[in-house]
Amino acid sequence: MSHHLIWRRDEFLIDTDPDRLDIPLIHDVLTHSSWSPGIDLNTVRTAIANSLCFGLYRGKQQIGFARVVTDHATFGYLCDVFVVDDLRGQGLGRWLIESCNQHPTVQKLRRVMLTTSTAPWLYARCGFEAINRGDFVWHISRPDIYRNGSQA
Repeated sequence: MSHHLIWRRDEFLIDTDPDRLDIPLIHDVLTHSSWSPGIDLNTVRTAIANSLCFGLYRGKQQIGFARVVTDHATFGYLCDVFVVDDLRGQGLGRWLIESCNQHPTVQKLRRVMLTTSTAPWLYARCGFEAINRGDFVWHISRPDIYRNGSQA
């Protein structure tokens, strides 16, 4: 594993130090998101502990987040990307994704994937391409898993 990295832009900072993350904020945003409604706090903690995480901060206050689920060798999955509502529209989300893509671990991965229903234009600007090939990407989807109390 690599050391923690920091990117700076004006009054903003992106840091990969997981100890700096505001877990209650991340949990609150995720549990009210379209992609993980109702996710419980322990699941968020476990996901963060097992991912390469990027916290976006203004001063000491966390204002955004992204994580890459990865084997640190060949594959990564970018997910849980957000910037708090009142700071959207300032290019911070794009900067956060670009910083994820610049991380040395992510740079060496053969494939980085994501799924999105909310901002495909943003990811396209950051180098991602829609696959849109029949029978190429497959998944098992359980969108209501956190609402039904089905997680272990």
